[in-house]
Amino acid sequence: MEEQVDRLVKKTWEKFHHVPKSKRLLIAISGIPGSGKTTLAAMVSNRLNELHVKQFPGTSNGSPLAAFIPMDGYHLSRKQLDAMPDPVSAHQRRGAPFTFDGDSFFSLVKALRKPIAPESCTLFAPSFDHSIKDPIANDIAIAPCVRLVVFEGNYLSLNKSPWKDAAALMDELWFVDVDFEVARKRLVYRHVRAGIAKDEQDAAKRADENDLVNGQEIVNGRMEVHEMVISKDDVDWAPEKQGDGDGKFRRRNI
Repeated sequence: MEEQVDRLVKKTWEKFHHVPKSKRLLIAISGIPGSGKTTLAAMVSNRLNELHVKQFPGTSNGSPLAAFIPMDGYHLSRKQLDAMPDPVSAHQRRGAPFTFDGDSFFSLVKALRKPIAPESCTLFAPSFDHSIKDPIANDIAIAPCVRLVVFEGNYLSLNKSPWKDAAALMDELWFVDVDFEVARKRLVYRHVRAGIAKDEQDAAKRADENDLVNGQEIVNGRMEVHEMVISKDDVDWAPEKQGDGDGKFRRRNI
């Protein structure tokens, strides 16, 4: 994994230095559930911020250069799922494309694409709190000084609107490729740990009937991407390494 991360960080760092100061570099990392895309996105954004601090030591206490924006915050809330024509199915299929607010995500990408000016305001993205199993609105603040944004999510290279429309505004599309059995093992562990499933049998059922069904759609509908990243069955790719200990996948005030 280290070799792949080092290469992608170096490539991104070099590309960033050709971006005008009024613009941002936007990268979208996608993959099936359990692929390790969250792990990769967090590592890349952290390494880029470390490089920035090394080059400009005085920025260590200020806002970072790079932001990590998970797509999890764009899940529809449980209340919104309850209001759907078939709420039982909506809850069972949570994680499928129709259970995300793709239009709001697209709006954020369009806002981040606008030129940065002295009057530019801080933008906000939602996070997702696994302890309450719902998004938290405006939980991730993206300051004007953030000029490198790393998105991650299942559908960021899906050839279907509004995902493909958001993808068209990205500078780079990366896809994390993983064997479905490896992803399944990770998902079973994750669902039990997060309290989504009561035991491994229940978790396996959810993985087979929802996550990997979505995964097949992701693979079948994938657009052309700039980078294919290989996720292997080893501890370095464990998504749980990137949690903050309270079930919340978020990056505040970036």
